[in-house]
Amino acid sequence: MSKILVSDPIAKEGIDLLGSRAQVDVKLGMKPEELLDVIGGYEALVVRSETKATREVIKAGSSLKVIARAGIGVDNIDLTAATEAGIAVVNAPTGNTVAAAEHTLALMLSLARNIPDAHHSVKDGQWRRSAFMGIEVRNKTLGIAGLGRVGSEVARRARSFGMRLVGFDPFVSPEYARQLGAELMTLDELLAVSDFITLHTPLTESTNKLIGPSQLDKLKPGARLINVARGELVDEDALLEALDAGKLAGVALDVFSQEPPVGIKLVEHPKVVATPHLGASTEEAQREVAVEAAEQVLAVLNGEPARNTVNAPFVAPEVHAVLSPYMNAASVTGRLLTHLAEGQFMGLTIRYEGEIARHDSSMLKSAVLAGLLGPITGNHVNLINAPVVARERGLNVTEQYNEVSENYAGIISATLETSDGPLTLGCTTMRDEAHIVKVNDYWVDIVTSVPYMLFVDNEDQPGSIGSVGTITGRHNINISFMEVGRLQLRGHAMMIIGLDDPVPSPVLEEIRALSHIRSARLVTL
Repeated sequence: MSKILVSDPIAKEGIDLLGSRAQVDVKLGMKPEELLDVIGGYEALVVRSETKATREVIKAGSSLKVIARAGIGVDNIDLTAATEAGIAVVNAPTGNTVAAAEHTLALMLSLARNIPDAHHSVKDGQWRRSAFMGIEVRNKTLGIAGLGRVGSEVARRARSFGMRLVGFDPFVSPEYARQLGAELMTLDELLAVSDFITLHTPLTESTNKLIGPSQLDKLKPGARLINVARGELVDEDALLEALDAGKLAGVALDVFSQEPPVGIKLVEHPKVVATPHLGASTEEAQREVAVEAAEQVLAVLNGEPARNTVNAPFVAPEVHAVLSPYMNAASVTGRLLTHLAEGQFMGLTIRYEGEIARHDSSMLKSAVLAGLLGPITGNHVNLINAPVVARERGLNVTEQYNEVSENYAGIISATLETSDGPLTLGCTTMRDEAHIVKVNDYWVDIVTSVPYMLFVDNEDQPGSIGSVGTITGRHNINISFMEVGRLQLRGHAMMIIGLDDPVPSPVLEEIRALSHIRSARLVTL
């Protein structure tokens, strides 16, 4: 049974789900040195924002297969180190989406109507209605920087307030923005026209201090800024200066570059509304992110692709639904190529035909490479680090696409160029099983669920099949199936035999010694 370490608090529902399939240890508040001491005994680590999964932790976690963040941001996890080690990093990006969007709107309304100051005034026994004159959000322009999950939910809700929506996001299409009711702009254009600006971009090298002095100089007079994403998206010193200079009418912050923000003057400013990182702090969100993170962990431990693997190319859910049935076929293709090929690897060409050729092929490419390189490297190779390992080994990979497939809904074929010549295999999925359908120029149809397969290149002549069957029978080796592909009558043929038992080397040499046999390779899957 797999062992999972939960080092930060997550909801009971997530722990219960993990515990139904694995041994779960909950150890909260560990110091870095304590985590280093114990992490080697676990296959999975579940964190929130407190635990730092550093390169040292990842190196010490020699058995780790997956690190899960119960939330969206993964800046507390060394993605580079995890990828190099073949460890999947997964997150829970959807569970707190609504909570973060609602908190954004709550802060916007708090700024517009001076709710925090008015609240404290009444609590202090005062009744100063004129001191808290606000503004309406109706007919105001809301600038949304980042139209991902949270930004999109903010847009949908803000429309009901009668606001004009403008958006900045280099990675969405104008059509998607139009569906949200937003007009796409550059960041500078957005800042110049927005009454309220809300930030919903991930924290990357390019978005660090996305809002700094030069951006604040472009603000529309009386603008108000909201940040419920990452504290590092804004230059906090520049915000303070802009407030003091009257460039900003107000700021609402749920996140800070240092948490808690001890000694940060910005928090004390009278025009700042501050909350202690409450964007995901709803009962519903905590349950959902815990369960979502647990589901990702269990998928990886079960050898399945997780929906939200962040150190692999993102694949949209609708694309994942089309491609995931072919993942085993892609992996089998790679494994068989390694077992059947001879000579030095020189290059690999992967072809996608039919329905799979219409989509991003990154996950299928990774599956082929993991199958190909896993058996021949000393490192742990999986979907995460397979492209990295291929580059390190100097393997040139080419991809080709053909949306038309005459024989199957979708087929993956790969040609491995070696110093001894090319080898081509084609594989598809039928009835939830991987089927080898092509070996070089031979069309066949074999399932790959047997433990052993014997690939025999032979002359097509009477007695070819029987002579091989005689040898295996004499040595008590049971045949599960036999498939033969040939190019022409009495020409070259490919015989593929599924076996329930291993073939000892002397028996394999006996088969190879038959006069009509050109080659025979045993594959153990």
